[in-house]
Amino acid sequence: MKLIVAGGTGFVGSEIIRQALAHPAVTSVVALARRETPVPPDAPPGKLKSVVCSDFDNYPEDIKRELAGADACVWYNAIVLGFGFFSVWAPQLRSVSWEQTCKICRDYALTGIKTLARLPRSDPSRPLRFVYISGSNAVRDPAKKPWVLGDYCIMRGDIESRVLGYARESQGALQVAVAKPGLIHVPDSTGQLMRALQFVGCALIGLPQITITDIAAALLDQAVNGINQETLDNENLARIGQKALTVQQEKAS
Repeated sequence: MKLIVAGGTGFVGSEIIRQALAHPAVTSVVALARRETPVPPDAPPGKLKSVVCSDFDNYPEDIKRELAGADACVWYNAIVLGFGFFSVWAPQLRSVSWEQTCKICRDYALTGIKTLARLPRSDPSRPLRFVYISGSNAVRDPAKKPWVLGDYCIMRGDIESRVLGYARESQGALQVAVAKPGLIHVPDSTGQLMRALQFVGCALIGLPQITITDIAAALLDQAVNGINQETLDNENLARIGQKALTVQQEKAS
């Protein structure tokens, strides 16, 4: 199968790519990002195609040709704020306007799913699987606005509703899952300040945690083997990921 990973240059995207390159069912991986995506350490490079896209508002024809024929996409191309998301934090937040945040998080995702849905696939009789990575604090009901990063969480929840709605209107062309992880733990990647922020996120806001290997395995499992349910919370993701990793270890032994 051909897998697209949108946003493959961050911690989570890199781990998804690393596991996908080692997965026997994945024949090719297209890493879609604004800059070149390196091959993860200790990963076989042959199946990876790095596609650099400078315009996520309007995909050029050469980019569409690289994306055509895909069976699944994991979408993690976003500005990620706050304790539960942890890709962009304080120093970077000051340099990104709210309008730009909405554009990258919301508009790029919606344009991406619509573009991919229209492209030819290797097997037109099967739906394109689209796994959208959101966060545990994203809310679809504005009345439940969180006290921390409330506007951002509502905006991310609105994206969840839109991508799920688009799939329901696709007449079977799309199958969508929304992943809602809590704090993603990346071993040996955080300094003392970040560990303190993580503690605050878990203790005060009640964020669940998941390891980067577990969430990557869960997302890859849904892309490869089929989507179990529309919304995957942190507990679902941890369970699916741990089961997938156990199966892989048993096959390798």
